[in-house]
Amino acid sequence: MSSDSSRLLAIVCAAAVQACVAAATVGAGAAPLRVCSDPNNMPFSNAKRQGFENKIAELVAQDLGRPLAYFWSPQRRGFVRNTLAAERCDVMMGVAAGYQGLQATRPYYRSSYAFVSRRDRHLRVRSFDDERLQRLTIGIQITGDDYNNPPAAQALAARHLGANVRGYTVYGDYSKPDPQRDIVHAVADGRIDLAVVWGPLAGYYARREAPPIDVVPVADEARPGMAFAFDIAMGVRREDRMLREALDAIIVRRHAEIRRILTSYGVPLL
Repeated sequence: MSSDSSRLLAIVCAAAVQACVAAATVGAGAAPLRVCSDPNNMPFSNAKRQGFENKIAELVAQDLGRPLAYFWSPQRRGFVRNTLAAERCDVMMGVAAGYQGLQATRPYYRSSYAFVSRRDRHLRVRSFDDERLQRLTIGIQITGDDYNNPPAAQALAARHLGANVRGYTVYGDYSKPDPQRDIVHAVADGRIDLAVVWGPLAGYYARREAPPIDVVPVADEARPGMAFAFDIAMGVRREDRMLREALDAIIVRRHAEIRRILTSYGVPLL
């Protein structure tokens, strides 16, 4: 192939990508951008649209020139199947970049689990190898009754600290506002000495407690099946390549604004 032909092919390919992005915006006209979201899941989202994922979704819809609409559903098992896969909505916010069953965008932030403790205790634990953990009661987030699924539970079990653990369901009491706050509040009121909490939850709720709370990202390196830091992306259906490319472009273009939203909610960013 001649150099002129190669240049022409590159131009055509680039134009095709631009056309895909344009189709997700201008070509979509006034069709709403439908976001799959939990109505009671602060600081991520709620029905009043007060979460940071709500704010980022507003930014995305504005950039696309499309009105924003929501399909509300509690984020439980089957959430993807009953929302995105069922075509009740088009975009999921806050998806782990490697999540199966959908097509993920490029990450728009990276955060980690964090150690949460009262500042007046002067703990500032950074690692599961800290010897002081042997004398502390430690709250962790769990998704079941066996304590075996979250990375913190695995790390503590490997160090024979299971007796020190107090479990708090990741869903919390869904009948109340802020259902996931209790684990951070338990640190603040002294029910537990320390907690290991997903960073965005830790940072947001720590700011809402009366005694000052330290939030220290877990420094332990990831091991097979035991990661503490995650890239977070948006998710679309596998066939929605045009929308994914449009979202990728927005994540790059509006990076500074997205970061400002996240930091305003106390999200620890790596």
